[in-house]
Amino acid sequence: MNIAIVILNYNGIELLKQFLPSVVANSKEASLYIIDNGSTDSSLQYLAENFSNINLINNEKNLGYAGGYNHGLREIKEDLICLLNSDVEVTANWLESIKASFEENPDLGIAQPKILDYKNKNRFEYAGASGGFIDKYGFPFCRGRVFDWVEVDNCQYNDSIEILWASGACFFIRNSLFKDLGGFDASFFAHMEEIDLCWRAFNQNHKCRVVPQSTVYHLGGGTLNYGTPQKTFLNFRNSLFMLVKNLPHHLFRTLVVRMTFDGLAFFKMMLELKPRHAFAIFQAHFYFYFHFPKYLNQRRTMKNTTRYYKTKSIVWSYYVNKIKTSDCL
Repeated sequence: MNIAIVILNYNGIELLKQFLPSVVANSKEASLYIIDNGSTDSSLQYLAENFSNINLINNEKNLGYAGGYNHGLREIKEDLICLLNSDVEVTANWLESIKASFEENPDLGIAQPKILDYKNKNRFEYAGASGGFIDKYGFPFCRGRVFDWVEVDNCQYNDSIEILWASGACFFIRNSLFKDLGGFDASFFAHMEEIDLCWRAFNQNHKCRVVPQSTVYHLGGGTLNYGTPQKTFLNFRNSLFMLVKNLPHHLFRTLVVRMTFDGLAFFKMMLELKPRHAFAIFQAHFYFYFHFPKYLNQRRTMKNTTRYYKTKSIVWSYYVNKIKTSDCL
């Protein structure tokens, strides 16, 4: 099985300088690609001068995470693709256990390694940790991270299990499956498009697993800071889009509860003196209402399974019952 490691770059020269050497040094058995999303910094010059052996694919403009990968991956032919953020440090032999998992399990379509924090290497990293799930109202969480609470890695999630979604920070997928699914939903632009893709794969009976025998370290926020209102907008908007497209049943009842929670999040942001984030939630809902018919139409064309989530609400468990470890949910 041949592997392509594909990094999406947009004005990320400093991240390339910091993290690309570890990828090159520890990925001898893979082909390396950079998809450039119309960078205006000196990224391309740096790559030409220092990594001329890496395959370069140029997008004419910034198409976001979803659109950038969709466009660039058309040219890639390897059997297995790893979509790797430009702010990830990989480790020696990180590909071996992942590759073996795909070779030993023909029904495995998507996988991720264990993702730890680059700045605090004994902790899980926010975006993926040791595999992702969704609660009954569409809130994503990970083994090792619930909302903003991130656990120390004490090997408590070192078992390779089936998960619902893999992190876009280090996302392995069979090339044929990515193309059969039509790639990412480009209207998401960035954030949660990988969860939507995994959900669609799940609905077609493809498996997704975490393989914690492989470990990488993610800086996090390197491409879009976790604390920006733009990220808040994208997360709230895309989460609602994803529910409408993929929720197997009780859509409108679930949306009413979800919007109530989002309203509480709005007031929480206001009380925390974060008016720009509160306004981002308002903008996300306004955008969602305007585009609701489009996604409802997509829902009608999709096959939705009856099982997909953890049955408890992580909002209730986290804020009311004070449960902060994902293995208790």
